[in-house]
Amino acid sequence: MKIQISTRHGQLSDVLQAQIMEKAERLLHFFERLTFLEIVVDLSGLKKTVEILGDAEHKHDFVATAEGDDVMAAMNGAKEKFKQQIKHYKERIQDHRRDPSHGGEEGIKS
Repeated sequence: MKIQISTRHGQLSDVLQAQIMEKAERLLHFFERLTFLEIVVDLSGLKKTVEILGDAEHKHDFVATAEGDDVMAAMNGAKEKFKQQIKHYKERIQDHRRDPSHGGEEGIKS
């Protein structure tokens, strides 16, 4: 998985970039089909904004945005939103496979 960190209106320290990279790599534990993550950090204004753009196999894309008083608070919020999207997507895929077919025996009455 490739991870790219971009910054708007400022620069991030190397330590902060390493912390963001570590948190981003943990997302792979929730969905192993992620191929690319782009993290955009906006430092303008009082609130810091973090946006996570995720690209997965088979053309599935995820986007999560959060604001916080500092960069790591915003990163944690965006990470949680991203995890929820992955969880919802995986549940939808797994439930779809478990549903009985509509042409089955349910519709046949004796």
